[in-house]
Amino acid sequence: MSRSGYTLPVFACASAVAALHWLRDRQPLKVVSVDLIEPAQIVKIPIEQVAGLSENMALAITHSDPGDNLDLTRNTPIWAMVEWREEGEEAVIIQGGEGIGRQLNADDKPAIYAYAQRLLKENLHRMLALGEKITVTIILPEGRSLAVRTSNAAFGVVEGLSLLGTTGISQPLSTPDQLDAFRSELQQKASRFESLVFCIGENGLDLAPKLGINPDRLVKTANWLGPMLVEADVLGVKEILLFGYHGKLLKLAGGIFHTHHHLADGRREILAAHCALADLKLADIQVVFNSATAEAALKYLRSLDASAGSNWVERVYSAIAQAIDTRSQEYIQSHSSRGAAATVCGSILFDRDRKIIVKSKTGCILMGKLC
Repeated sequence: MSRSGYTLPVFACASAVAALHWLRDRQPLKVVSVDLIEPAQIVKIPIEQVAGLSENMALAITHSDPGDNLDLTRNTPIWAMVEWREEGEEAVIIQGGEGIGRQLNADDKPAIYAYAQRLLKENLHRMLALGEKITVTIILPEGRSLAVRTSNAAFGVVEGLSLLGTTGISQPLSTPDQLDAFRSELQQKASRFESLVFCIGENGLDLAPKLGINPDRLVKTANWLGPMLVEADVLGVKEILLFGYHGKLLKLAGGIFHTHHHLADGRREILAAHCALADLKLADIQVVFNSATAEAALKYLRSLDASAGSNWVERVYSAIAQAIDTRSQEYIQSHSSRGAAATVCGSILFDRDRKIIVKSKTGCILMGKLC
């Protein structure tokens, strides 16, 4: 059985709680309680160090423990600096310090997303008396160096890591017991809805509600798209919208239904093949094929469109989206005991800036129903 741990926002919150406790009581804590909110659970987080920096400022340090997840942030230090202040209306202001990434597509705001903000504010508010105000600065000393080993830049986050997530629990995403957890969630939602949205990761889960999609219909799949599609069909789900980053979802267009890069990665081959089918020039196809990332290939196609007034992005990605729908239907049918898949699939792909690149024809129809 794999051991679950906690996401980065939980450790940031624990550090902030410990620092605020020092400001109030001038005593260092070795362990603090954090209400995860999602799920509704109180957990104990060990504190590495606490120190007063001045009469009105304190710093506390924790270390990340993601459980058995293959996470490069394992044991990374997470600092929270808490300071009393007099001005402003908000009781708790959250800031990003060194090692917290900047969102290029959101006016350089720190990459501290909705769950992390809520977790910090709700836990800290409970410790404040009426009229008291604090500023919390989260610091990841190793964040900048770790970020170069992630795909953060592909989503417009630079110079550090994100405090991203929709829950406090960090589950191993590539182990069979995690698939069981995803299937359990799918079973619950399939009993309530005939149309669902599959999101591979946190970026899709975060973006979908902002586009008007009911969050109750969202199902996280991680890299287990194949078995999750089959399970949905067995459960009688009638419609599935595949919603995700193009660098992941386009693998489905090549018949790759477990999308972890350690198992298979045919992104450049799939992109180049669809460029050839769209009659792109050989020299341009070679550039696409040799691009370091799917995002770089998309950027090149966009540069061709900008310089020549062409529509290569639309032509290539529309074909890819249609292929995703078709291959998904075929995958379900090949695993269906009924001989024919009853579940209809549509797809929507977005880029690193979380801007929609393309909606398949079925994806457009499903989006209209889900919003």
